Amino acid sequence: MRASGIERFGGEVRELSLPDPRSPDPGEALISVRAAGVAPWDDLVRLGSWEVGLQPPAALGVEAAGTIAAVGAGSDGWAVGDEVMTHAVPVLEQGCWSELLLARTDLLAAKPTAVSWEEAAAFPVPALTADQALRAAMGGSPGGRLLVHGAGGVTGQLIAALALVTGVEVAATAGPRSAARLRKLGIDAVFDYHEDGWPTAVRRWAGGGGVPAAINAAPGGEQDALSALADGGRLATITGVPPQPERGVTIADVYVESDGARLGRMAERLGNGELAISIGGTYGPAEGAEALETAVGGAGGDAIALLA
Repeated sequence: MRASGIERFGGEVRELSLPDPRSPDPGEALISVRAAGVAPWDDLVRLGSWEVGLQPPAALGVEAAGTIAAVGAGSDGWAVGDEVMTHAVPVLEQGCWSELLLARTDLLAAKPTAVSWEEAAAFPVPALTADQALRAAMGGSPGGRLLVHGAGGVTGQLIAALALVTGVEVAATAGPRSAARLRKLGIDAVFDYHEDGWPTAVRRWAGGGGVPAAINAAPGGEQDALSALADGGRLATITGVPPQPERGVTIADVYVESDGARLGRMAERLGNGELAISIGGTYGPAEGAEALETAVGGAGGDAIALLA
């Protein structure tokens, strides 16, 4: 089968010809991939910095959408022909940038019919990250106030949107290009993180004592987000560099976890319009290198996808 991937960790992304996957075992499904997400975390996999179970030569990619071509026994109700989306980690054989993907059925979610293949493919990782980060920051409490630092990116936008639809009052930081998009979500308190003193402005927005909860989605922004928090607040960061706790603040280092049931709930919100993901570019199956370069270079808050 055709794939886009690497022959060794750290190597260049190129088109590969790989063996077809084996038949699915119990609790597994073989998916005919229609589209796959491409994002900066795929470069971590390429470099060997994120261990997902991949053994080169192999296809890259950790999220995809497609149609079930075969299922093993104990398939959790999934059937041939079902349209699904998945964050398929741990990888069973190949990554998602391939024609066929073997995945665990407990990591599958139904693709909403009104959602395009590329939207469904690029949604799983940022959506699951948003869900897990919001739970960590809010501590299970309904409502309240939240700062999303770095809300202009794909994941940051989903964090802010998910917080809003769950009844949280949101302040966000972003660059000028993303501010209008965030205001369309219904966020009035948008602060430009390029401006000195924005944490002080956020603290004033929260009443002077700081926000009770924050999520940092800005690489290198961990300390600034912490400084906007109230004493005893909660900070979740998705950048992999949690700051040292201070002032009684609880710190959560959030790294995405595969979860088909959670993804299914998030997919329902995508399907009913509560959440959205914008696709900034699509590439053909042999253009993985170009797609990854675009994603790593920044796509203005839009997602990137490979089409089969």
